[in-house]
Amino acid sequence: MLMTKERRPAVRTLRGWAIGVLQEAGAIHECEEHGWAKDRADPHARQHALDIARQEPPHGLSPDQAATEVLMVLDSIGDTCPECD
Repeated sequence: MLMTKERRPAVRTLRGWAIGVLQEAGAIHECEEHGWAKDRADPHARQHALDIARQEPPHGLSPDQAATEVLMVLDSIGDTCPECD
């Protein structure tokens, strides 16, 4: 049987790529009401996101640069939605 690896969709920005990696790893999720990204504060999901970034960096980035970008995006995301009470 032929098996194919599912590819991530193309993303136009490095930040968009990092957000996709964080979502795939379960490190962030969206506010159900407003759509803002929220940090889940899960250390295992964070580590998984860093592992993904290092193993599959975007074209032109080193594994360490990709991991740094994921960390910078994660640092910019809070654990609460700014629009929720």
